[in-house]
Amino acid sequence: MKAIMQGRTHTCNELRIENVGEEVRITGWFDNLRKVSKNLGFLILRDFYGVTQVVIETEEMMDTIDAVNIESTLAVTGVVRERSNKNPSIPTGDIEVVPTSIEVLGKCIYNELPFQINYSRDADENARLKYRYLDLRNPAVKANIILRSKVVADLRAGMMAHDFMEITTPILTCSSPEGARDYLVPARNHPGKFYALPQAPQQFKQLLMASGFDRYFQIAPCFRDEDARADRSPGEFYQLDMEMAFAGQEDVFSILEDVLPPIFAKYGVYKTASAAPFTRIPYLEAMDRYGSDKPDLRIDLVVSDATAVMADCGFGPFEGQTVKAVVVSGFDKTRKQIDALCADVEVQSGQKAFWFRLDENGEFVGGISKFLQERKAAVIEALGLKPGDFVGLTAGKKLTAQKTAGVLRKLLGALCPEHMKQDCYEFCWIVDFPMYEIGEESGELEFCHNPFSMPQGGMKALCEQEPLSILAYQYDLVCNGVELSSGAVRNHDPEIMIKAFELVGLGEEDVKAKFPAMYNAFCYGAPPHAGIAPGVDRMVMLMAGEDSIREIIPFPMNKTAQDLMMGAPAAVDQKQLDEVHIQIVMPKEK
Repeated sequence: MKAIMQGRTHTCNELRIENVGEEVRITGWFDNLRKVSKNLGFLILRDFYGVTQVVIETEEMMDTIDAVNIESTLAVTGVVRERSNKNPSIPTGDIEVVPTSIEVLGKCIYNELPFQINYSRDADENARLKYRYLDLRNPAVKANIILRSKVVADLRAGMMAHDFMEITTPILTCSSPEGARDYLVPARNHPGKFYALPQAPQQFKQLLMASGFDRYFQIAPCFRDEDARADRSPGEFYQLDMEMAFAGQEDVFSILEDVLPPIFAKYGVYKTASAAPFTRIPYLEAMDRYGSDKPDLRIDLVVSDATAVMADCGFGPFEGQTVKAVVVSGFDKTRKQIDALCADVEVQSGQKAFWFRLDENGEFVGGISKFLQERKAAVIEALGLKPGDFVGLTAGKKLTAQKTAGVLRKLLGALCPEHMKQDCYEFCWIVDFPMYEIGEESGELEFCHNPFSMPQGGMKALCEQEPLSILAYQYDLVCNGVELSSGAVRNHDPEIMIKAFELVGLGEEDVKAKFPAMYNAFCYGAPPHAGIAPGVDRMVMLMAGEDSIREIIPFPMNKTAQDLMMGAPAAVDQKQLDEVHIQIVMPKEK
C-alpha cells in the first residue's frame, strides 16, 4: 500500500487497470448513488481531479451510505478491481473500488441542495452567486478557474522571459482621474481625508520608469465603481500591467505579439491565433470601415459610405444624414430573419436599420427599394452590387451612422457564417487615436483617451495644429471584437504635459496639484516610456469561450456590485464609523 498523503493514497482521477488488486484510500465528495437493491449500489466519489466508482455490495455498507446526504465528504478504503461494464468516457472507467470501510469526513446536513451540482450552470444566477462554493464544485465551472490559473502562470513566464520584473504597487493610494468612479477608503488617523483604491497602477508604473527600472509588469488588481457588462465585472478586475523604459509603440507591440498568441492557441477553445505582426488599423479608418474601434476581423464584411447616392433619395430618415451600407453576398435569409436582424440592431444601438436586395434578375426588391428605383444604376455602381446581394443600411450623424453600421456588421457576421471565420483568434491594433475630442456632456475640449499620452508631433503639434486634428501615440489591442486593452507612449516631458493640459483648460498649477509625484519625478529626467495593460479577465473569457466574464472569476459580484455570498456591501456599527469620522446621511425618499 502506498504511503498515505493527506489521508489518501490516490486521487479520484488516478486509478487505472494496473492498480487492480491494490488496497487504496480515496477521498472526496459523495456525488451520487445508483441504488440497485438493499445490498448493491454504485457510488460516485468526486474530488478536485475527477471521479471514481465505488461498488456497495453489503447491506451494512448500504445502511451507512443511506444515512449520508449527497455532497458530504467521504473517505473510502478498499480494493481496486476491474469493471465488468467499463466506462470509456472517464479516465477511471476501467476500474472500481470495493470498499472495506467508508468514513464520513464532513457531513452535509441538508437533504436538498439549492441546485444540482453538475447542472449548476442551468440554475438562477443569484442562486449560483449566493452558493458559489457549491457552484464551483461543478467540474465544468471549476475548469474555468483552473484555466485562469494556468493562463496567469504562462503570462508571468512569458513576461519574465522578456526580462520584465514583477513589482507590486500600492492598493491604498490617492484619488486620480482615470475615467471612472473611485472606491474611497476613509483615513482613520487623518480625519476628513480618504485613500482611493487604484483604478489602475498608471502613475506608479510610470514612476517606476522614472526611478530607473527598465521593464515592469504585474498581474494588477484594479478597482472601479462602475456598472457591470457581459465583458466587465463591477468592483475589481485584473490586468497584465506592463511598462517599458526607453521604448516606443513598436517595442510594446513586439512583446505582446510574442507573448499572447501562443497562450491563446494553447489554452483557447480555438487553437489558432494571429501571428505577428498583428493587423494595424488607424482609429478613423476602423470607424469608417468597420463601424467600431474594436472590430471583429473574423468577419469579412465592411462598411461602405452611401451618403452621396442615397441621402437625397426621398426616404425621410436619410435626408441630410450620413448613410452607411453593409453589403452581403450570397444572402439567403428569410424576411422573418431580416426583421429579427433589424430589431436586434435597434435593441443594441438604439437606432433603426434599413435594407433592400438586388435580386437575381437585377431588380431592387424589399425594404426601402421603392425609393431607389430611379437611381438603380448609380447605387449598383457606388456599392459594387451583384445579383443576389443584400444591403443593410444605417443613417444619422456620422458617428451614429458608423456605430449603428458596426452593430449591423457584427450581427450579419453571426447570421451568415460563410462571412465569418470559425475557430480562430484574430488580433489587431487600433492606432492613431485623436488626442482630444469635444465632450458630449460638456461641449468643451476634453482628452479623448489617456491624458498622459504623448501627442504625435510633440510640442510642435500642440502649438500649431487645430486640437481636434492632433493624434496621440495611443493604441488598443482587440481580439475577436473584444477590446483587451488600451495603451500608450507616455508623455514624459513636463513642458509638453503642461501644454497638453492647457488646451483643456488646466494650467500648470492644476497639473502640479493633481499629479504632484509624477510631475516632479519627470522634472528630474525621465526616460521615454510606453506600456499597456491587457485585461486578464477578458482574455480568459475569450479563451474559455464564455459570453459572461463572471464565469471565469472565482467569486464574482452580481450586476449591481453585490457579493451575495458574503453579504457585501454591508452596514457597519456606529463604533467603526466613529473611528473613521464618517457620518451616514441617507438620501431622502422621493
